[in-house]
Amino acid sequence: MGALGVLLVIVMVAAMVAAAAAAAAAAATASGPRPFFVFGDSLVDSGNNNYLATTARADSAPYGLDYPTHRATGRFSNGLNVPDIISEHLGAEPVLPYLSPHLDGHKLLVGANFASAGVGILNDTGIQFVNIIRIQKQLRYFEQYQGRVRRLIGEPATQRLVRSALVLITLGGNDFVNNYYLLPFSARSRQFALPDYVRYLIAEYKTILQQLHGLGARRVLVTGSGPIGCAPAELATRSANGECDLELQRAAALYNPQLVQMTKELNAQFGADVFVAVNAYRMHMDFISAPAAYGFVTSKVACCGQGPYNGVGLCTAMSSVCPDRSLYAFWDNFHPTERANRIIVSQFMAGSPDYMHPLNLSTILAMDAAAMP
Repeated sequence: MGALGVLLVIVMVAAMVAAAAAAAAAAATASGPRPFFVFGDSLVDSGNNNYLATTARADSAPYGLDYPTHRATGRFSNGLNVPDIISEHLGAEPVLPYLSPHLDGHKLLVGANFASAGVGILNDTGIQFVNIIRIQKQLRYFEQYQGRVRRLIGEPATQRLVRSALVLITLGGNDFVNNYYLLPFSARSRQFALPDYVRYLIAEYKTILQQLHGLGARRVLVTGSGPIGCAPAELATRSANGECDLELQRAAALYNPQLVQMTKELNAQFGADVFVAVNAYRMHMDFISAPAAYGFVTSKVACCGQGPYNGVGLCTAMSSVCPDRSLYAFWDNFHPTERANRIIVSQFMAGSPDYMHPLNLSTILAMDAAAMP
């Protein structure tokens, strides 16, 4: 693609984001910012693990290098993560980690982030990280949160707040990279062939989403697995030629269509478009397969790390760090840069049904604002 083509793609993405932001802002101003709840793993953790005795943490430099405070916050990013950027589109401040001592009073009404790096759908995922907030505990914290809000504004208002909220849940990647494929002969890989394991994950995830609905969630963005075989960590350990690992890509290819089907079944069960399937695989592959089209110099080498592709071990003060994060798709061995996160969220906002099924977030916000009394 020539320079003109690259410029055209960048201009189109920028225009798409601007239009989506305007629509979201209009919806937000009509009724005040929409409450926002976040569940899941390190892709969406905004700092809960800072308060836990675990190695799965991002609370020291150079994490947070491009965050507004230029300090590490616990986000696995050089700057903002996906929930932060969604909050921008909602016209709201970023939701605080649930374990933060600052989450109190009126800040509770903005929502809360329950996510914890290292967790998965299954309880045995991420056991090497020891003390993390597994998904069932995240749901218990959501119940506890509602009790706190109830004491603040009463039962009817709390129910309305929870039912009107936007929810994001990001799970699944760790169930492959930090469980099934963690060791050559992991317990789960001995228990299940890959297709059977995927079916098991989907069944367990369905239960989790039903629990979320039971706790009052009525608009839930459910992200599928990204292209886990293309992460710098996997290129460094599983790829001989710098190409995405085929086995991990096969896992994502089996998992994602079944996740979409499961959300359709749940929506039919509840008689409403409660669950929106987010095609994280395609959102990432767009810039992984054609980095120059999005203004990146590489989608293979992480900005921060060491070893091949900067994919070996954690990003630490001893790691090499690229001078311009905006030119890199990956910040560390697994997580995108803020700039890549902004491209991902642009598809949340304005993506076609191939990216957001059945509705993109701009459409959801506009429809829900119109439906409010």
